[in-house]
Amino acid sequence: MKLFRLGLALLTLSASFSHGSRSFGEPPPETHNLWELRLPGPFNSSVSTPAIAPDGTVYLGTFYGSLVAVTPEGDIKWTFNVNCEIKSSPAIANDGTVYFGSRNRNFYALTPAGKMKWMFSTGGWVDSSPAIARDGTVYFGSADENVYALNPDGSEKWKFAVGAIVNSSPAIATDGTIYFGAHNKKFYALDPGGKVQWTFLTGSEIISSPAISANGTIYFSSLDGNLYALKMNGLELWHCHTGSAWESSPVTDGSGNIYLRANSSVISISPEGQKRWDQGTPFWLDETPAVAGDWIYCSMNWHIFGALTPDHRGPWKANLGESGFITASPVIGSNGIIYAASGLYLQAFHPPGPELGPAKSSWPMFRANPRHTGRVGD
Repeated sequence: MKLFRLGLALLTLSASFSHGSRSFGEPPPETHNLWELRLPGPFNSSVSTPAIAPDGTVYLGTFYGSLVAVTPEGDIKWTFNVNCEIKSSPAIANDGTVYFGSRNRNFYALTPAGKMKWMFSTGGWVDSSPAIARDGTVYFGSADENVYALNPDGSEKWKFAVGAIVNSSPAIATDGTIYFGAHNKKFYALDPGGKVQWTFLTGSEIISSPAISANGTIYFSSLDGNLYALKMNGLELWHCHTGSAWESSPVTDGSGNIYLRANSSVISISPEGQKRWDQGTPFWLDETPAVAGDWIYCSMNWHIFGALTPDHRGPWKANLGESGFITASPVIGSNGIIYAASGLYLQAFHPPGPELGPAKSSWPMFRANPRHTGRVGD
């Protein structure tokens, strides 16, 4: 059932933002908590990032086995049950088809009305979120140690034997190259036909999803505690030690700066690989931040979601109530509305001030854009 919060919430919260010995405890401006939707089912939570269709419908996978379609006003349109955990974040094709994977070892394609178009079986969990190429090909990884390419009709185009679990979600470059990491510590570049162009070895498993800059530079993090920047030919430009043993994926702003969570901090890194700032929080999370204009959206504190500016101040924050904290990466609609899963709830926020859609960058949020196509140029 949808719980509306009446009016504007005056958020003069006691928690302050800190950076070293510096403190930013000024009262932030008001923001709209538009609505809060309790996910259907008993104790149904989500660690899946929502995707937004062009008509405003929000799609979200839940950890108790449902793909939920929600109206922009916060009402449930339909649910599709797979009876097993969904960690994979949905992706939306040009024709409205919704793709996602499940831990029941299957990959699904649904119509915008919630009817199954087809199902494709793999040999392992599908936590990897799908990427959709311009020709409609869908790419995803599986715990059966393969990466799959499927045609829009659900037939197998090819599969690539990695020899290790692939939880990383593929990213597609402008030339069609597919990038992803694996548990064998390697980062891969495949051509659209599934042939290896190059691999890059790191010091530990790669679970995070890559981001691709406008000039083709590829960013990804490894559990070895480094963020890597590679050229399109696979040569290393630089790496920056973040110390993170979590799976947060990098995003970029309009100036090319990179952001990600690293353990209990939000970190900003310049395009040259220098750490710009490090904003501490009281807890560890592996969510991926999202960037709108000059604002970086992320969890701030227990029960607090909000924004940081490039000088790591807090322009606004919103109270998450009993839901606690954001459990998956936020997504920003073209109208500036932010959607995020927080435990048992899906929440919608309208920041104060002018409408700010996703930052004018190639990768401002997890999976690059609100539809989660996982490719550059949308």
